[in-house]
Amino acid sequence: AGPLAGRPVRRLVATHHHPDHIGLAGWFQTAQGTELLATRTAWLYGRMLTLDRHETAKPEVLAFWRGGGMDPEIYAKRAAERPFNFADVVGEMPLGFTRLMDGGTIRMGGRDWDIRTGDGHAPEHATFWSRDDHLVIAGDQILPSISPNLGVYATEPDADPVGEWLASCTRLAAHAGEDHLVLPGHKLPFTGLPTRLAQLIDNHHGALLRLRAFLAEPRVAAECFQTLFCRSIGEAEYGLALVETMGHLNHLLAEGAVTRRRRADGAWLWQRTGA
Repeated sequence: AGPLAGRPVRRLVATHHHPDHIGLAGWFQTAQGTELLATRTAWLYGRMLTLDRHETAKPEVLAFWRGGGMDPEIYAKRAAERPFNFADVVGEMPLGFTRLMDGGTIRMGGRDWDIRTGDGHAPEHATFWSRDDHLVIAGDQILPSISPNLGVYATEPDADPVGEWLASCTRLAAHAGEDHLVLPGHKLPFTGLPTRLAQLIDNHHGALLRLRAFLAEPRVAAECFQTLFCRSIGEAEYGLALVETMGHLNHLLAEGAVTRRRRADGAWLWQRTGA
């Protein structure tokens, strides 16, 4: 019967609403009566997105893609095909959950944990810091060898996830110790949390500097991939690259480091301010 020997799952704790983290939560709730614990924003986003189903891309999404200067061939292909629906890979989420809050505590795994939330990768993303030893459950807020995607979407096209995530990293760094063993949502556990947070912050500041320098001439977001990611972007990762580039451009705009104006085809042209 496996490690649980047939015993039901009584509680399920979600760090955030993304499908690879909350995908079967609703199934557990319905099939086994499992209690779901999540932040309010995570649960609301997850439930909203499971109910938001479309057979074709919405006009707002098409306008968002045009605003990013999406490659015409990729745009035409995606406009003609059925879009990704959250409900395609996430079980239906019934009503009812238990709220996790920043500054709260939770008992799990024989330990008491402080709950600290972050933003940028996902709104109100929960992380858990053990009071009994040096474990940290970081989810996708802090990753060991890659940076979390900090994307902007048609739901909130003027959001500043980069600014929110940088602020979250700075706030969480105040609690980080060299002896922490971090359990991330992807890749392997790691130590050296203060150094890793500093690396992540520095990496994005460097990316922002490169991006601003590249914008000496007006550019659309899709022209900035090589500068921002320092590698070629293929069709498979094109969507994630576009939303993250928009996220960085929005942060520069919020900082007053760039301006933007609409091109005739609907694409935003971005250009740095000053020298």
